[in-house]
Amino acid sequence: MAIPTAPVVAASLVGGYAVARSTKNRKLGAAVLGVGGVYAKTEWMKTSGPATTALLSGVFYGGFGLSHPLAKKIGAWPSVLTVAGVAGAAAWALNDRKALAAETVPA
Repeated sequence: MAIPTAPVVAASLVGGYAVARSTKNRKLGAAVLGVGGVYAKTEWMKTSGPATTALLSGVFYGGFGLSHPLAKKIGAWPSVLTVAGVAGAAAWALNDRKALAAETVPA
């Protein structure tokens, strides 16, 4: 694993929102989100297989979807940061921790 997926997932959620908000171009923000999602999905498949990939993809994209109604209750930035934290923590717990442990085991 070249780059752990947890920071990529969190950064793409935060970065996608920041880009969309600052440029007023939702498609550009979605592109940022999509690039992070594609990278993470590729790494999850290599490390954890299809079931974990499906679960983590659901957390990632589901979090994006849930951030919209959550923003009406707690505000836009708190919502984005919350779902980014949850998605990043899930990626770490279900994939990255295992991948890093496998890399550090002596042969």
